[in-house]
Amino acid sequence: MARAGITADRLTRAAVELADESGFAGVTVSALARRFGVKDASLYSHIRSAHELRSRVAGLALAEMADRAAEALAGRAGKDALVAFANAYRDYARQYPGRYAAAQYPLDPEAAGAGAARRHSDLTRAILRGYRLSEPDQTDAVRLLHSALHGYTSLEAAGGFSHHPRGADVSWSRALDALDAVLANWPA
Repeated sequence: MARAGITADRLTRAAVELADESGFAGVTVSALARRFGVKDASLYSHIRSAHELRSRVAGLALAEMADRAAEALAGRAGKDALVAFANAYRDYARQYPGRYAAAQYPLDPEAAGAGAARRHSDLTRAILRGYRLSEPDQTDAVRLLHSALHGYTSLEAAGGFSHHPRGADVSWSRALDALDAVLANWPA
């Protein structure tokens, strides 16, 4: 019998908090069971597997990131949209490092979070409309943007820029200038 008060949604919320406290790698069924004061097996009446739990956390993180990106993009185009999107992305990674890591978790196309992943990608494509890129260049540009933003935020979170006197914020701004220039002058 399911323990009163435990639902898949409550487990997901607790797993998201656990991710931010301990890192996404620390999101396990055992850790979550300890948090709820139950045995591991009792959680399996609410989730099928650790993979499902991690997928649920990833989906929630992607949905939150997409919500922030949509809010940041409202009424913007071109470089202004690029900068707003990038700053929302970086701010989320800084504020919620465990959730951000979860957003990189590979999702099955049928997973609940897959829709949020598509929404996030669609928002990136909305930025690119201001640069008049069509397929297949648009797909390449989406991959470039996600790689650049993820790479920068990951290196920054790992302390990779702390040893240099030039501030990471200045480099971030210059990197966005460079991305804007690349997108505006996409090679034929």
